[in-house]
Amino acid sequence: MQTASYMQKLLQIEWLKLKNHRPFIIIASFFTLGVFTINYVVYILNNTINKVQGAALIKSSNPYDFYYTWQTTSYWTGWLLLLPSLLIIILVTNEFTYRTNRQNIIDGWSRSQFIEVKMMLALIVAVCSTLLVVLSATLFGLLSGSSFSTHGISHVFFFFLKALSYNVIAVFISVWIRLTGFAIGSFFIYIGAENFISILLNNNLSLKLRNDYNIDLGSLGDYLPMNASDGLLTFPDNPLKTIAKSALPTDYTWLVACFAVAYLVLFFWLSKRNYLKKDL
Repeated sequence: MQTASYMQKLLQIEWLKLKNHRPFIIIASFFTLGVFTINYVVYILNNTINKVQGAALIKSSNPYDFYYTWQTTSYWTGWLLLLPSLLIIILVTNEFTYRTNRQNIIDGWSRSQFIEVKMMLALIVAVCSTLLVVLSATLFGLLSGSSFSTHGISHVFFFFLKALSYNVIAVFISVWIRLTGFAIGSFFIYIGAENFISILLNNNLSLKLRNDYNIDLGSLGDYLPMNASDGLLTFPDNPLKTIAKSALPTDYTWLVACFAVAYLVLFFWLSKRNYLKKDL
């Protein structure tokens, strides 16, 4: 109880740093607006396509019916998760830039408490992002005029896992590099490098194993740190996707989810170890 109370006090201190911080206000506002905007654009685009003659193949399902809305909203909002991660990097690296991390230690924080508060901040940002998805999915589900359903709501959890994964990796890179510009650059370089490796694994190895040797290990690119959580969020099934999937490796969702959770633990441990070992 005392630990929880102390953590609450530390988070209150974090909030005092954040509430008037301009980058926090701007990025949080853009992300909130972006969640509803990107889904509204897809919603309007889908309605427009359905009005076009000869679109019967796509018209068979509305991706924002309550049967699909949780998955659709989670998928499209997932493309915006770089914004909260960018915010995390700015907030954590600022602690090193302005030496406030040293002041926190002088004021009585332990090193463990400092990194744990940053991880708790990553968790809170992920939870808030997920609540926006729930609100957006419900809104567009109601607009679709369909009956309420919780089918596919597991994708909201997958979204949370992706948001948390991105944020935890952002904390790790921030603690490791400590300079805002270099940390942001490294974060985007890593994303690009991992996606490139993922494409090579999927196209040159996964498909070859399945088609030439009848060995189905799933999409191997989905077993990488950021792609693990990415691979959990997929667009709702439709006839075109069903045809394509028949030629692709199997989606081992449970295995990819295990990898995603394992990477969360790993990057939390690496971040804590790095901060405990390095000079302030």
